[in-house]
Amino acid sequence: IEKLTQILEDANKYHPNIKLTYDIGNSISFHDLQMTNHDGKITTSVHHKDAAEPYVVPFKSDHSRHIFENIIRAALLRALRYSSTLK
Repeated sequence: IEKLTQILEDANKYHPNIKLTYDIGNSISFHDLQMTNHDGKITTSVHHKDAAEPYVVPFKSDHSRHIFENIIRAALLRALRYSSTLK
């Protein structure tokens, strides 16, 4: 782990405008998917970034009703597809 940490730190010195963030542990988040290793069993779930704003269209906007329905449908499908267990 120390060697990997050193490689990542060296990579962060390569260019001042490009910085890698990393977290070494038993889980990994990539886009909106989180994978966790529980004693050799991999589980998946939806990941929400702390700094991310909700991507909901304001209800008072001029979008058609089907747009609002599709946003909800897409979020529910994503949760079903990404979650190995439903809690």
